[in-house]
Amino acid sequence: MRKIYKSGRTTMAIVLVVLTVLGFGWQLYDIQIVNHDLYAAQNNTVKTYTVPLPAARGEIVDRNGNPLVTNRQGNSIVLDAAYFPSAEENEERNGIIYALISLFQANGEAYVHNLPLKLNADGSAAFFTEEDSDTYETDIANMKSRDMLNLQAYATAQNCFDAMVEKYGLESYLETLGPALTLEIGAVRYELTRLLFSVSNPVTIADDVSDSTVAQIKENYEYYRGADVKVVAYREYADPSLAPHIIGTIRKINAEEYARLKDEGYGITDEIGESGIEAAMEPYLRGIPGEKTVTIDGDGNVTETVTKEPSQGDTVVLTIDKDLQRIAQQELEKVCKSVDYYNSTGAVVVEDCNNGEVLAAASYPSYNLEEYYNHYSELLARDNTPLYNRFAMGTYAPGSTFKPMMAAAALEEGVVTEDTVFNCDGVYHYIDMEFGCLDSHGGENVRTALRDSCNIYFYNCANQLGISKMNMYGAMFGLGEKTGVEIPEASGLLAGPEYRKKLNMTWRPGDTIQAAIGQSDNLFTPLQLANYCATVANGGTRYQLHFVKSHISNATGVVSETGSNVVKTVSVSENNMRIVREGMRLVATDGGPSKVFSTLDVNVASKTGTSQVVVNGIKHNNGFIITFAPYENPEISVASAIELAGSGSSTAEITTSVIDYYYSHNTNVKTAQEEGVLLD
Repeated sequence: MRKIYKSGRTTMAIVLVVLTVLGFGWQLYDIQIVNHDLYAAQNNTVKTYTVPLPAARGEIVDRNGNPLVTNRQGNSIVLDAAYFPSAEENEERNGIIYALISLFQANGEAYVHNLPLKLNADGSAAFFTEEDSDTYETDIANMKSRDMLNLQAYATAQNCFDAMVEKYGLESYLETLGPALTLEIGAVRYELTRLLFSVSNPVTIADDVSDSTVAQIKENYEYYRGADVKVVAYREYADPSLAPHIIGTIRKINAEEYARLKDEGYGITDEIGESGIEAAMEPYLRGIPGEKTVTIDGDGNVTETVTKEPSQGDTVVLTIDKDLQRIAQQELEKVCKSVDYYNSTGAVVVEDCNNGEVLAAASYPSYNLEEYYNHYSELLARDNTPLYNRFAMGTYAPGSTFKPMMAAAALEEGVVTEDTVFNCDGVYHYIDMEFGCLDSHGGENVRTALRDSCNIYFYNCANQLGISKMNMYGAMFGLGEKTGVEIPEASGLLAGPEYRKKLNMTWRPGDTIQAAIGQSDNLFTPLQLANYCATVANGGTRYQLHFVKSHISNATGVVSETGSNVVKTVSVSENNMRIVREGMRLVATDGGPSKVFSTLDVNVASKTGTSQVVVNGIKHNNGFIITFAPYENPEISVASAIELAGSGSSTAEITTSVIDYYYSHNTNVKTAQEEGVLLD
């Protein structure tokens, strides 16, 4: 009989099998009996998502607390991936989007179309142009990218349209509805792709819709599956025409900004400050987003819980006074229209001499902030460029407003004294050149030279000072340098050899003579002129200009004051500054604008200027005037620049209106003041 032998390996295998079966058996017992409820709940919960809740932006008010920008509640329509058909249910997605577009069109609602395609009259596709979007080139490139339509850079608009139809399965819509509606459906689908549509990232497809649209969507929520109504805070303006270049605008964040700011908590659908104070104070205005937790179980049931309430952004208090700002805008417009209704433009700036606060700043032509959002392309196309900020970005040859600085430099350097007299016979001979004056003034000292704006006097000063000394003092007064305001501004330019060298040009001796009267290459902004005037007025302290007085935390109520910042103390003695101010006082009492200023109840000091420009081959003069008041104890400076004005004196009407308003609404008595008054 054969004997059967069992090896150790076989025994071990049997033992392992038995242990494995027992193990699985125990796990099954644990799952089904011991911890049934726990595992059932875990099996039932598929995923949990965190959805950001946007915070309302902070408000913007003037120095007295008057609202400039607030928020109002409105309704937007969003697509929520927790309820919307999945990517596999493509036909259902397209059907719901088509139904929503039909509803929007019937109710006259605007909805998203960020796909940079449009249709020609014959139904063929065309790319967006500058008239459609100021970012059209970037948008077209993004549309062709791998993550979107995945086309080559040379793809035509029709190639893009065809790729869109194929990507989103819109062939049947193209056959039955035609290219126009197909493009609209595709644009919404494109928006979902562009903004990474997911449960964690609902996408808005229509903003600020009517109550009727809201009611129809809510009443037919199954028909419009996945479409939800979200209450949103929209920007509202107390007066949308007031200070638009200061307040600025907001817009949706772009891809580059999102990539840079996502680590700071920004979402791809967030709004961000685009210009002005809205951009400069973005970290404070933005607010703190909240959070909502969305849970979807295995049966598709959705549960939503707000786990963190959003917190509104800070209130930003500006230095401007809304009524003074309105006066400045109105008077600027009136003067520009009276000079040349269609072609004259300009700017005016009002500054507190003793702390650098900008009390008003206007640019003409201007625009309406609501018009900006609704008719941007039309605004952009206008010949008079209303979007251009002339008080901050416009640079002008300042003409004779440059002469107070020249007087201060000549006095301080000992080139002249208050009694030095130069004779003016209308012509100044320098080497083999002649430089003219508008009149033959006879003997002029520094005070009367300022009063009469005598070029000959300042030609003599320039000849002895030299361009290096002239520019040293010009820089002390902040000319040719940014003032430090929160919004974008131009640097301007002090004429001299360094600038000419950059242009591969030579600085000649005669250029120094010409620069002395604010000509040559000198270019300054109205902000710089106002700050320069304030520096002369207060005795030589140059402050950093600012539009933000403070910001108030919405969470804690803590007020953070900007305060004043001294940039430079000008190295000119008080006696020499006094002499310059006395000369400027003579301009206001005996010079060109004296008749206009005589109507004021407060004494002022001033300096006018003109500079020549050529428009359409015809020579014109731009007009400038810088003024401070009151003369005895300066509080405010005013600078205005009017293109094609002919003379600085013709702009004095703006200054008079501003000063008259300011002092008819304030007292000259400087006492301890309560928070929120015009000057504190």
